[in-house]
Amino acid sequence: MVEGKKSEHTENLGSHGGRASSWLAVTVMLAGFTVAGFGLVATSWTLIWIGVGVFVVGGILALVFDIFTDVVIDAPRVGMRAEDHR
Repeated sequence: MVEGKKSEHTENLGSHGGRASSWLAVTVMLAGFTVAGFGLVATSWTLIWIGVGVFVVGGILALVFDIFTDVVIDAPRVGMRAEDHR
């Protein structure tokens, strides 16, 4: 392979990293989950509902940012048959 040029195989691999906006939505949901979990341990209904609210806000952000479009499907692998996967 010539340096600086991508081969056809590596060009189709793509990236599974996602966009920054998608990571923001996931981080907000994770923060809400953590706060609600701490509220469960501390038996604080206030913390539980705050965490649930933050989680819902993260879910709304995920819908607005359309995070499911970040999925990258790799190109089919050459030389693999259906029988090889059994």
